[in-house]
Amino acid sequence: MKHGSINDIPIIGWIGIALIVLIQSSYLFIDARKRESFPWFWGIWGLFSFPLPTLLYLILVRKIFRKNKGVPPYE
Repeated sequence: MKHGSINDIPIIGWIGIALIVLIQSSYLFIDARKRESFPWFWGIWGLFSFPLPTLLYLILVRKIFRKNKGVPPYE
């Protein structure tokens, strides 16, 4: 089995990766700023990896796994 190297990724692949992390970072920054929850931290972390920052943001900040589903998070 032959393994590829980082040089084997075509330019369209690099553009796709850049778009994914920029969109993720922008979403995390804007939503965290709306919720007043460390927007710079989430935005910068979103630039460095995918999808872990988004998953942890949804669990820790947005609290998608709440026990009381009928209660809004912020009133």
